[in-house]
Order: sequence, then structure tokens, then C-alpha cells
Amino acid sequence: MTTATDSRKATGLPGCEWAGRRLHFVGIGGCGLSGLAQLLHRRGALCSGSDNVPSELTGTLQAEGIAVSHQQTAQSVPDPCDMVIASAAIKPDHAELAAARRRGIEVLTYAQALGRVQARHTGISIAGTHGKSTTAAMLCHVLIRCGLDPSFIIGANCPQIGGGSRVGADMIPGTPAPGTPGGTPGTPFTGPPTGRPGLLVAEACEFNRSFHFHRPVIGLIGNVEEDHLDVYESLDAIIEAFAVFARLLPPARQDGRLLIAHDGAHRQRITADVRCAVETFGTSSDADFQVVFEACSRRVAVVRRGDALAEWTNVMAGEHNALNAAAAAVLAHIVGASWPAIAAALNDFQGVERRMQRLGRRQVAGGEVVVYDDYGHHPTEIAATLEALRTSEQPRRLICVFQPHQHSRTRFLLEQFAASFRAADVVIVPDIYFVRDSRIEKHRVTAADLVDRLRQRNVTAMHLYPFEAIVEQLEVMCRDGDLVVIMGAGPVWQVARRFLARQQ
Repeated sequence: MTTATDSRKATGLPGCEWAGRRLHFVGIGGCGLSGLAQLLHRRGALCSGSDNVPSELTGTLQAEGIAVSHQQTAQSVPDPCDMVIASAAIKPDHAELAAARRRGIEVLTYAQALGRVQARHTGISIAGTHGKSTTAAMLCHVLIRCGLDPSFIIGANCPQIGGGSRVGADMIPGTPAPGTPGGTPGTPFTGPPTGRPGLLVAEACEFNRSFHFHRPVIGLIGNVEEDHLDVYESLDAIIEAFAVFARLLPPARQDGRLLIAHDGAHRQRITADVRCAVETFGTSSDADFQVVFEACSRRVAVVRRGDALAEWTNVMAGEHNALNAAAAAVLAHIVGASWPAIAAALNDFQGVERRMQRLGRRQVAGGEVVVYDDYGHHPTEIAATLEALRTSEQPRRLICVFQPHQHSRTRFLLEQFAASFRAADVVIVPDIYFVRDSRIEKHRVTAADLVDRLRQRNVTAMHLYPFEAIVEQLEVMCRDGDLVVIMGAGPVWQVARRFLARQQ
């Protein structure tokens, strides 16, 4: 594959460099790659793709006219083809990538291709160990509501903004950009501050150092913790990777801006050598943008030097979501949205699928239970979500079905996982979701190991599999006033849907 230096090079003219190009996407069913395929398809590229599992996303792509094959062989690469773009989950020796190289077709990763697109626009990259999808969705919702017409690719589905990707008018050849940004009627928007093409918002994932291929003008680092320890040998290595990302931002004189958490993001180490302007946000009064949050009412306020800039009510519970919303608010203001328009938009934000998503209620013996679905798969995410739900919902019991995601993450963070369920009354653990790890890694840790650690901490825990057995257990154990949260980055979401489908 090409290098980071190669990804800086973009060909053609702004607005039309992708038109007519024949692109093939390997692993097109993933959130990021499917979004990029949709974006480039809408810009005039001739797109096809492959994925080994049919899904709602691949069905959506096919409905838009993008051919999707579920056979991933050398023959899946169409002829002719100008470029192959691969998901980060695709191994370098994959049959389609090998076939493309033999045929002399350029091969890029998703992050490299995204960097090429970003280089021609006002890129806003959302980085951090947690909260990227939620923050990006909140930001895009605000930008749309404020008339700033963003393009975006985010790693989750947000129906309120049209899904996980969007093409703004600036990205469609021959279409004039909008002329009325929120709060400033009649003033053409050209980016911060002048002369740049329109906004492109994207998540910046640290896995495999993919975010080093981004080419943003504005960046956010919401938090930095241990994760992806199959790639990084230590927290120090993770911090350095985020520092490299921060150094990608252009100098302040060229509009480079970094918004970074005042606490929890190792900001002093990460920003030591940056050239861009740096501002901080957080609950500390020392932050440039102080975030004030009331847990019971979910009221959020952004304060600067003692002056309240904006205030709204979050639909999503928890201080972590208050920080996500505040970061989105500050970023939106940086690119031209007014504070009153930002607050009005955030008041109306309805949430993201699988991010503390309230699916509804269902009847059980003696009453009803509330059911939530959540993507959390890191100890910090789990603890924050469960504690927020206990505070906001005040259930009789909180029952969590948690599917660990990857054996390596479970093994490296086993003690942290065990400590993260302190707000739960009962934890049900299915088999660990096997995705990128080696077969050797698969045998180093099991779901039963996590259950043992939970029991040592006096948490009621059990290992159950398959999913249907979990649904049956929920049927037996749930009582009026309980809250059930289904949690994990794998297919465990099916448990919530099956449980609700058994409505009595």
C-alpha cells in the first residue's frame, strides 16, 4: 500500500477529481468505507465493492446503484478498475488486494483515501479513544441545522442527519455552495476564515495509526486512554500517536485549530510541538471552554471566562455526553455557527443508533422493563454509560448483557473490565467476539475469565451463549422496574431486538 507521504498527493481539480474514476471497495459493509463509497459515488465516481456478509448497509449501497459482491476473490475486482480502497480490517494478503497489485491497480486504505479527499476541503477530524461517533454526529447535526451544509463520514447511523454519510453541495461538481450559514444571514461561507472549500467531517481512528493519513484543518482530541494494545505496546506509544496526529494540523496562520480536552487527554505532551492554535474544553474552570453539567436535568452550558455562551438540554444522559456535545458546539462555532443557533440545534438532537439508545419498553411478569442498546466496548465507556443510566433512569435493577470485543482487548484490560460494571446488578457475558485476533490469542482468554473476575468483585455474573439462551434468561429473570442494557461492538445488538420481539 502507499505511504503517508503518498496520501498527500491529490490528482485533478477540486470538485471533479473523482468523477468518472472506477473505484472498488474491499470490506464495503463497514461504517467508514460504506460512507466513503457513498460520498465518492455521489461525486460521480463509478463504485463497486465486496463484503463477505450481506447487511443493511450493503443493501443501502445497492439501492443507491453501487454493485456489491459477497464473494471476495481475485475475480471480484472489476475490469476495468482505477483504484482499490480497502477497509482497515482487510489484511494485506487479501485475494482482492493481491489481484489489484498484480494488475498494477493503485491500492489505498480507507484512511489514505479519506486523506486525499480531506486535502481538498476544510477537514474536521474527530479523534479520541471514546465518543468519536457521538461527537461527530452532534457536530454534523448542528452544522446542518445552522445552514453550513457539511459533508461527513461517521462510524454510526444517525437517522436525524440522514445516516452515516452525506455530500454537501460543495462536493458535487457544478453545484454552488450555500450562502446562509447559521446566525449570519446573507454571508457566504467559505471556511475558516476565507478561501477554503466546504466542510468535511470525519472520525479519526487511532487503530493501526490510521488517523496519521488524515489531512484536517481543524482537529478534536476528546480523550486518550489505553486501547488497541494489539497495535500499541504502551500508553506512551498511544500518546505519541495522538501527538503525531496533532502535528498534522497546519500552522495557526493557515487556520489550523486543535480543540483538546483539558483533562484526560494528556494535552501537555500531545500539544508540546504543534504549530496550530490550541484551545481546551472540560469541566475545569481553567479550561478555555468550561462545561457545566447537571446530571438530573441533563442541562449543559458552555462558559468562557465566566460568561455563558450557550445552554441546552441533552437527550443523552451522562457527563461524558455533555462533554461530547460541548466539543461539538465549540467546533461548530469555530466554523461560523452562532451560539444561539448551536444551542437550539443541540436541544433538538435525538441521539445515535447504538449509543445509549433507548429502544423502548416491554412487558414482563408483573410489569415492564426498559431496554437500551449501546456500542460501548472499552472499560471507561462501560462505566460511564452504566452510571449515567443508573442516575437518569433509577431502575430497580440494572441488568447488563455485555459481549467483549476481541480477545486481545479483553486480555489486556481484563481487570479494568471487571471494575467497570460496578453500577450493574447483574452481568451476562456471551462468548467474546472474534474479529481481528490470531487463533493463538483466541485461546488466551475467555468470557468465563471475565465472569470470574466479576464474581470476585461481588457482581452477580454468568456466561451464557448462544444469544437465544440469553434472551430466554432475560425472560425468566426480568421484573417490573428493571433496566436491561445490551452492550458491545459485535452482533450482541441482536439480543435486544429478539428480547423486544417477544413482547408478551
